[in-house]
Amino acid sequence: MEILQAFRFKVEPDGEQRHNMRRTGGACRFVFNKALVLQKENHESGNKFISYVTMVKELTHWRNSTETPWLKEAPCHSLQHSLKDLERSFKNFFAKRTAFPRFKKKGDGCSFRYPDPKQIKLDQENSRIFLPKLGWMSYRNSRKVVGELRNVTVSESAGDWFVSIQTFREELRPATTATTVVGIDVGIARFATMSDGSYIEPLSSFKKHSNRLVKYQRKMSRKVKFSNNWKKAKSKVQKIHTQIANARKDFLHKITTTISKKHALVCIEDLQIRNMSKSAAGTSEDPGKKVKQKSRLNRSILDQGWGIFRAQLDYKLNWAGGMLLTVPAANTSRTCPDCHHVSADNRKTQASFECVICNYSNHADMVGAVNILERGYRLLACGESAKSLSMKQEPAEVSQLAFS
Repeated sequence: MEILQAFRFKVEPDGEQRHNMRRTGGACRFVFNKALVLQKENHESGNKFISYVTMVKELTHWRNSTETPWLKEAPCHSLQHSLKDLERSFKNFFAKRTAFPRFKKKGDGCSFRYPDPKQIKLDQENSRIFLPKLGWMSYRNSRKVVGELRNVTVSESAGDWFVSIQTFREELRPATTATTVVGIDVGIARFATMSDGSYIEPLSSFKKHSNRLVKYQRKMSRKVKFSNNWKKAKSKVQKIHTQIANARKDFLHKITTTISKKHALVCIEDLQIRNMSKSAAGTSEDPGKKVKQKSRLNRSILDQGWGIFRAQLDYKLNWAGGMLLTVPAANTSRTCPDCHHVSADNRKTQASFECVICNYSNHADMVGAVNILERGYRLLACGESAKSLSMKQEPAEVSQLAFS
């Protein structure tokens, strides 16, 4: 089993190193934006996409140009990697996975990468790291870095600097000690409802800090933009956003670690979060309905971090020898787990489920978790495709076969 793992630490640079890191981040941002301009002009002229190899040659001209001599002061490999980031953004756009690449703005977060491990030195005993053109820096050594060093990413968040050290190692896939399986239905009122009857209350980190965030955002809006007072107010807003993100990450890491240790197989819904959280504003010609209500729902959905929850479960179960299985989400909370009748009338309210045929009743999230587990069983035992599970209504005897 091949494992790529990142270890993130806070670094403690001196004044000169902070200046150099901001300058390197600015140079990488400049190269990214300049290359994006070339790609757009090239596309408008009807020419083919400029490859990374050709763009690197342009970077050499920029570094040797009298107009941008300061590019030579930044690490060459970091500048080249910003071009790779742009090429990856375009590939994702062509594959319809993301929107068209956007220009990077100053103040939106400074980051750059050292992709060559030969230029990096890590001294864990003395809690320090050496990076090209920055020298040795102390870092807060909270855990041991395991594996072969691959690259280091330097980033700024709310005025603090961090290094993310990515390593590679090979291990034998362990045999899981857990013997139970579980279906999980994620939601807003209940973050996660298990098919065994237990559930996890939501953290709602953004909602808890929303009033304080609005307060400091209003203070920031009253300042003259880019003034010293404006920068101080912006720093406070950024710190609140960092606290929200850190609380959410901590919450998700703890519950995913617990779930991956307790269960050998976890079944969850294949939710299309991007589509679920789309704006309902519409256009001027065709305005949307209940835009304010949908906006609140979108904030609540994104506040839960379902995508991060799924990603963490995936790799943690894999490292523990378990398995994560995604099943179609259609009608999981409208299907009766007893008689398998599918109807919107089965779900009386957001939390109440009562079958109109057999009168089976339970919490709607619990019904969803049971149906998710059953679909996971049938995907494994019967070999049915995910598409067929979501499109047809299955009789009760198929469900009995899956458990036999």
